[in-house]
Amino acid sequence: MVEYHLKIKELPIGERPRERLREDGPSSLSNSELLAIVLRIGTASENALALATRVLTRFGGLVGLSKASFGELCSEAGMGEAKTAQLKAALELGRRLVSTQSEERTVIRSPQDVANLLMAEMGFLDQEQLRVVLLNTKNQVITISEVYKGNVSTSLVRASEVFREAVRENCPAIIVVHNHPSGDPAPSAEDIQITEQIIEAGKTLDIEVLDHIIIGQQRYVSLKERGEGFK
Repeated sequence: MVEYHLKIKELPIGERPRERLREDGPSSLSNSELLAIVLRIGTASENALALATRVLTRFGGLVGLSKASFGELCSEAGMGEAKTAQLKAALELGRRLVSTQSEERTVIRSPQDVANLLMAEMGFLDQEQLRVVLLNTKNQVITISEVYKGNVSTSLVRASEVFREAVRENCPAIIVVHNHPSGDPAPSAEDIQITEQIIEAGKTLDIEVLDHIIIGQQRYVSLKERGEGFK
C-alpha cells in the first residue's frame, strides 16, 4: 500500500512554514521548517518538511549539515545537486552574516570578543589552523592573518611567521588563535609550550601577546584566563 503524504500547500495555513515565517517571523520556526523553506519541494513520497526533518536527523543537525560534503548531501535520497546547492548556499550566507557582524565589533575587550569574531568560521574546521589577530593601541582589530594550516605544533610554529604581519603593520599587540578539530578546546601541554615561546618572542620584538584562544565546537578556552603559558 502506498502511503500518502500531504504536500506543504495541502497543510492548514497555520502549519505551512512559509506562511508562518511571514506572519510570526523566522525565529518562530524550527530548524526543520526553515530548512523546508530552503529546499522548497520534497519528493513523491514525502513533502519538504518531512525531507528536511529526515536530512537534519541523518546528518546530526545543522552542525552536521555544515560539515557534510557536497557529494554526501547529493547522495541522500530526495536531495540531488539543486537542493544541495541551495542548502550549501544558505549555510554559507549564514556563516558570512555571523562573520560580518562579528567583524563590525572591532574593539577586543575580552576573550569572548575574540570567540565571537572567529568561532563561527574556525569552530568546525577539519584541520588545525593558527591565526593571529593584530591590534592597534586601542585594541581595535587591524586584520587577522592565517599563519599555519594543517598542523600546529612546537616543531612547526616559528616566531618569525607568527609576528611577521604584526611587525609589518607596527602593531603593539596580538592575540593568537587556533582551533581543535576534535571540538574539545582544552589546551594540551604542547599548546602551553607554544604559548610560552610566542610570548618570549613577543617580548624581544616589543609586541605584547594578550592571549592565546583555543576554539572548539561552540566552546573556547582562554589560556590567559586559565593562567597557562602566561606568567
